[in-house]
Amino acid sequence: MGCSFSGLNALYDAVNGGGDVWINENRFKIVRQLGEGGFAYVFLVKEVVTDASAASGGLSNKLKDPSFISDDGTYAMKKVLIQNTEQLELVREETRVSSLFTHPNLLPLLDHAIIKIKATQEQSWKHEAYLLFPVHLDGTLLDNSTAMKAKKEFFSTVDVLQIFRQLCAGLKHMHHFDPPYAHNDVKPGNILITHRRGQAPRAILMDFGSARPARRQIQSRAEALQLQEWAVEHCSAPFRAPELWDCPSQCNIDERTDIWSLGCTLYAIMYGVSPFEYALGEAGGSLQLAVVNVQIKWPAGPKPPYPDALHQFVNWMLQPQAAVRPRIDDIIIHVDKLISKYSD
Repeated sequence: MGCSFSGLNALYDAVNGGGDVWINENRFKIVRQLGEGGFAYVFLVKEVVTDASAASGGLSNKLKDPSFISDDGTYAMKKVLIQNTEQLELVREETRVSSLFTHPNLLPLLDHAIIKIKATQEQSWKHEAYLLFPVHLDGTLLDNSTAMKAKKEFFSTVDVLQIFRQLCAGLKHMHHFDPPYAHNDVKPGNILITHRRGQAPRAILMDFGSARPARRQIQSRAEALQLQEWAVEHCSAPFRAPELWDCPSQCNIDERTDIWSLGCTLYAIMYGVSPFEYALGEAGGSLQLAVVNVQIKWPAGPKPPYPDALHQFVNWMLQPQAAVRPRIDDIIIHVDKLISKYSD
C-alpha cells in the first residue's frame, strides 16, 4: 500500500468530536460528520497547511488532476474501522479499484492511509482506513429523492435523462476497462448529486467497494451458490439483477448485471424507489419473486406524467435474461436520442 499515518493514531473520540488527522504528509481538521453506515463514517474535513506540507505544495501538489483541488480546502474523508483480515483485504481492494478509474462521473480517490492500531477493551477493530475524496454537499440521489418525495416534487423529464446520461458515461468507462469492471451496486444511495443553477444536476457514481472484474464463467452449482452469497453481501437487493438472485450452475456473468441496476435506477430517478420495493410492503410479498418475474408497478408521477418512452426504456434494461439485455453503448445511443427529442 505504501501508506503511512501519523497524528491522531486511533483517537476515535477526537475524530468524532473534532480534531486533526494526518493522511500521509497532509493534515486535515475534522469539521463535522456527514454520515455513517456499518463500520464506516464520513466526515467533512479541511486541509490545514503546515510548514512541511507547504514546502511540498500540500495536497494540491500530489493530485494529478488539478480539477480535484478544493477551492476552500474542504474534502470528504471516509473512516473505516477494520475488525479482521477479511475486512482489511476488502478495504485494500476498494482503494485499489478506486484508483483505477479517471472519469468526471466517477468519484476519484484522492489519497488514503491504512494504519494498524493498538487494541483496547473499548474497541474491537485492529486497523483504521482513511480515504479522502472531493466533497459534494448536496448529498446523494437518495437524499434528494427523499426530500423531493416529501414535497411531492419530481425531476423534469430532461433532468431525469441528463442525470441518467451521466451515470451511463461513468459506467461506460468501467465497462470498457481492460478487463471490464462491473460496479455491482448501482443505486441512488451511491450517486452524488450536485445542483447547478440553470443546468441539469451533476451526477457522480461513488463507492467501489463492490466493484470487480465483470466477466466470470460459472461452471458448477458450488460456484453459483458462492456468487449468490457474495451478491447478498455486496449488491443491494432492490437493485440486484436476477442472475445474482438465482444463478444457473452453467452460465456467463458479465457487466450487464449493472444494466439491470441501471434500469432500476432510472425508475428511481423518476419515482424515488426501486421498481420492486413495493413487494417489501405487501403481506406475503417477495422481493426476489418480484425481481425474477419482473413484476413492475408504475406509480403516479408528475403532472404531466413522464412520457411512455421512459417506461419503455426501463423495460428494455430490465430483461430477466442477461444475454438479451442491451450493453452500455446501446443505452447511451438511446438516451442521447431521448435527450434530443425532449430537450426541444
